[in-house]
Amino acid sequence: MRGAASLHLLFGALLALVVVELAGPRLLHDPDQRLIDASVQRHAASRTPDPDIVVVDIDEASLARLQDEAGNWPWPRAVYAELVLGLLAQQPRAILFDILFAEADRFRPESDAAFVAVLEGQDRVYLPMLRLDPADDARGLALAEFGPLLGADRSAGADPAARAMLLPPAAVPAGLWRTGVINFVEDVDGVGRRYPLYVDIDGWRLPSLPARVARDLGYEVPDGDTLLLDWRGSAARSYSRVSFADLYIDFQRRQRQRPPDEFRDRIVIVGTAASGLRDLRVTPLGSLYPGVDILATALDNLKNGDAMRPAPAWWPAAAAALLLGSLWLAFLWHRHAGVIGVGLALATLVLLLGAHAAVGAGWRVPVMLPVLAAWAGYVGGALLAYLREKRAREQAVRLFARFLNPEVVDRLVARGETVESLSGRAHEISVLFSDIRGFTTLSEQRTPQQVVDLLNRYFSLQVAVVFRHGGTLDKFIGDCIMAFWGAPIADARHAQRAVACALEMQRTLAAFKAEYATELGELADGFDIGIGIHSGPAVVGFIGAEQKLEYTAIGDTVNLASRIEGMTKGLGRILVSADTVAGCANGARFRSRGSYTVKGRQQAVELFEPEQDA
Repeated sequence: MRGAASLHLLFGALLALVVVELAGPRLLHDPDQRLIDASVQRHAASRTPDPDIVVVDIDEASLARLQDEAGNWPWPRAVYAELVLGLLAQQPRAILFDILFAEADRFRPESDAAFVAVLEGQDRVYLPMLRLDPADDARGLALAEFGPLLGADRSAGADPAARAMLLPPAAVPAGLWRTGVINFVEDVDGVGRRYPLYVDIDGWRLPSLPARVARDLGYEVPDGDTLLLDWRGSAARSYSRVSFADLYIDFQRRQRQRPPDEFRDRIVIVGTAASGLRDLRVTPLGSLYPGVDILATALDNLKNGDAMRPAPAWWPAAAAALLLGSLWLAFLWHRHAGVIGVGLALATLVLLLGAHAAVGAGWRVPVMLPVLAAWAGYVGGALLAYLREKRAREQAVRLFARFLNPEVVDRLVARGETVESLSGRAHEISVLFSDIRGFTTLSEQRTPQQVVDLLNRYFSLQVAVVFRHGGTLDKFIGDCIMAFWGAPIADARHAQRAVACALEMQRTLAAFKAEYATELGELADGFDIGIGIHSGPAVVGFIGAEQKLEYTAIGDTVNLASRIEGMTKGLGRILVSADTVAGCANGARFRSRGSYTVKGRQQAVELFEPEQDA
């Protein structure tokens, strides 16, 4: 009961910790996300980015090749105007800039004017904006005035006085602000896995740039504020790319070398992967992932409707409860800790492989909490099982040592035998009873202390003989010793060992009488023993109350052995039954002492006396 209570307490505490982790600190959230990220990276490498999304990349080569014509970065907006004109001529579905146009170029106003002139009268070019520190919103744009220009949705409860600190594309007139937020959302571990769909400011919902484009192109935009990105490719191989310089220079040629419909019906994103322009982010695919590819991934997910989904909130708790419940039952039913460990290892493997496969199906499934909780439960349960087994072994050693040779005790404990496992077994055994003759007279003429001392010395010698011959000491009955062979460890030679023990007990008696002749005095001649042995079936096990257990044999075999011992007076010091003689083939020689009627038996019992040692 004490072990079961400890087990209940252990698994109850672990379940409570699971609930606390889910409701509070989320200490395993970051490791869990990194584990899923590894699967995301493997799956993404086998997925092809949407071919209709093309990145026009302002790469290092473009910065170098356009140095003479466009100058140092940032380039004049007339460069983008010429690019947009060339792209629009091929009728793309949309052109998105991942470059901020937050303020007018005071030194090249004519360049800004050229860019504005290209944007007027068309609805395919989208410019980004940034959401700045919310703490500064009081100094920001009035959303009642600018919200419609920013594409914001106004809810019924929107604050008419709401303001937002934003960085819109102020280099172009507000009427041309076909815009959306491009803030990248990083999780608490610094890794970006999501893209905002909307930014809610006092009831005004500002769309992100991918959401704005997707909505305008007729793609379904899911509910919620963020999009859990389903990545494609890798940091080294992502969306189709065209170098900005290659495209720009080709647009300047009279005889263009590139296909005239290269961008027809495609979504073009103009951005940069150049490391010097510092638009690199930490994502599951790498720590230097271009921001323009993140924008492309969000648009890809919206276009194809295959953004990732988080596992249901109840999943970690349910998985942990299932694993912990299974372990609790396994340990409660005393299953072997090694077998339980193998089972848990397989369950862990299934969970990890399942989580990996789930990523391929578009789900982010956390498994760290249930797995760690289960292994903590296993370690705790295995420790409790070990302590329980240790107590059982110690109890077994204490009990077995009272009845058995220490070597036999070691063999039984090594086999894992317990009080329960050794009880109620049927064995073929040989039972020996050895009773002292003349004990009554000795007791009457000696003090109680002298009698006890003599008996203890005598019993110690004879018990050593029993153990030396591999016997099991059953009990002392007054001045009588009961022992048996053939249990708890089966022994085909139990009859031979019992007879050999009886013959040595006879010799030990003679030695005892010679050693203690002075204490015995004139009673030495009358101090003798009678030994009876019978072989047959018996039930052997621990019998008694919990406070006092005895390892004993019961049955007719025991009764007959006792009766035979009682018949030794006048017949011989050692008498055995015919069944014992039959079990001593090639052992001692026996002399028949005749057949006698024994109480409780209808047929006479033939008795034999061994003539020499086995």
